[in-house]
Amino acid sequence: MSNFVENKQSYSSWLTIKKVAPYLWPDQQLWVKRRVTLALVFLMLAKIVAVSTPFLFKAVVDGLASNGKSTDALMLLLGASGIVFAYGFFRLASVGFGELRDVVFAKVAQRALRSLALETFEHIHALSLRYHISRKTGGLSRIIERGVKGVDFLLRFMLFSIIPLIIELTLVAVILFIVFDIWYLVVVVTTITLYIWFTFTVAEWRVKIRKEMNKQDTEANQKAIDSLLNFETVKYFNAEKIEAARYDESMKQYEAAALKTSYSLSFLNVGQAFLITAGLVAVMIMAAIGVQNGSLTVGDFVMVNAYMIQITMPLNFLGTVYREIRQALVDMSEMFELLSQAPDVIDSKNAYDLCVTEGRVDFKNISFGYEHNRVILKNFNLSVKSGQNVAIVGTSGSGKSTIGRLMFRFYDINEGELLVDGNNIRDVTQSSLHSQIGIIPQDTVLFNDTIYYNIAYGNPNADEDSVIAAAKSAKIHNFISNLPDGYETTVGERGLKLSGGEKQRVGIARTLLKNPPILLLDEATSSLDTETENDIQENLYAMLKGRTVISIAHRLSTIANNDLIVVLEHGEIIESGSHKELLAMKGRYSKMWSNQAKDN
Repeated sequence: MSNFVENKQSYSSWLTIKKVAPYLWPDQQLWVKRRVTLALVFLMLAKIVAVSTPFLFKAVVDGLASNGKSTDALMLLLGASGIVFAYGFFRLASVGFGELRDVVFAKVAQRALRSLALETFEHIHALSLRYHISRKTGGLSRIIERGVKGVDFLLRFMLFSIIPLIIELTLVAVILFIVFDIWYLVVVVTTITLYIWFTFTVAEWRVKIRKEMNKQDTEANQKAIDSLLNFETVKYFNAEKIEAARYDESMKQYEAAALKTSYSLSFLNVGQAFLITAGLVAVMIMAAIGVQNGSLTVGDFVMVNAYMIQITMPLNFLGTVYREIRQALVDMSEMFELLSQAPDVIDSKNAYDLCVTEGRVDFKNISFGYEHNRVILKNFNLSVKSGQNVAIVGTSGSGKSTIGRLMFRFYDINEGELLVDGNNIRDVTQSSLHSQIGIIPQDTVLFNDTIYYNIAYGNPNADEDSVIAAAKSAKIHNFISNLPDGYETTVGERGLKLSGGEKQRVGIARTLLKNPPILLLDEATSSLDTETENDIQENLYAMLKGRTVISIAHRLSTIANNDLIVVLEHGEIIESGSHKELLAMKGRYSKMWSNQAKDN
């Protein structure tokens, strides 16, 4: 079972790397390929210069160690100085080529990150409402954040750490074999093999611990964000200590996983140091014996030492790099799993743009449920004529809000058809459908930006006069004008700096600015006082003329003048007609009207 899991993880890692590769080598962007190629050239030059440097060390030491005459000594000193300068130049060249590599590759890396971040952002918006309702925003943002950082790390360290390390180790092994003998190669290869095996084995063990640490980190973040988004609710119920306890419990689990990560890192570092030191000591003993029996010079001894130190540094770095790469692959796999999440609702291959000319809406034999065993609408039939004002009323849970979600095609209908001007909404693009329908919701959610931005969101191309006209129609212009910053006042996260009525009026202004041919009113004035509601109703009625309007209402007084009122119960229409006709029926609507009249 464990082998199966490991093979699955390895397969997942290769798939993740395969998905990242196109961002480094895109088919139709030659400038990216040129930069990657040039960066690799600079990388090779840097490594060639780096492995050549110990030869200069050897030349200097051998020269200084020789016993010549005084004149020869002077020449020797001059020659040694030249070699020292050459050594300095080589060192500088190695660093210089490395920096050039980074400069050339930087634009490629940033382009890849930007493209991937944008793709992820667009994909999340393309996912269905069903997905977003079941997903926790805090965890989602964490997955994206870690995934993008993982791509950045993988691009830089895998391309410029793992590949250079392989090149450097190969070159050093070849030089030791050619210049010295096969036993040096055997010791070095054995040391490297044992080091890599130990590093990878421990790192794989640590990845499991890190996954648990990530899980607890995500849960803690979810609870923190959820608590902050519901700040007022926490205060209302005096639940600060409860929220703190929930958060601390997640952090306690995170702390335990983090400690395991820290302890395992210490074990990894000690083991790596032991293996590297053993290899270094073995090679140095062999070189010392060679100097003693005259087969090697002091310069050879120094050169061997320089090469061992040269491979020690990147090998020490390998543990960190491999661990981070494995973690980056884990983080990226979570993000790519998100990208592979197919939307429930997608445009058909032959989808066309919807152009509303009449505004007729037909619900034909619609049956729908969010879950298979829980039906919300049952054989629902309703025809809304062009320019007609139809209201849907009923008790909570009767399916009123579901109708609005189906109109926007947030969900696909299980059975039946929903037609707009005779066009099945499954056959048109979602973007064009959304552009033709406006909504004034019961709970208006605003962006953490200015009031102007939130109103202009209804039509980003609208000029300032149009935005102000919409605000005046929604009876909020005077309120905005009296604010210190006017239309540039920020509303806070989800619009919390505004009252419920103020938010709803901003939402009304936003939809008025959109100016759609079909309008859905979902308790559009429920947060307003009676006087403001009456003023806005006059403007709404003026705006509604010539439009098709579907109102979802609880307060029956707001829809008494509608052309048609439909009473919904348990997902089925039980009554329909005008206000007077329904009262005359002495049925469900009449009872609801009487109850609300008594309450008023």
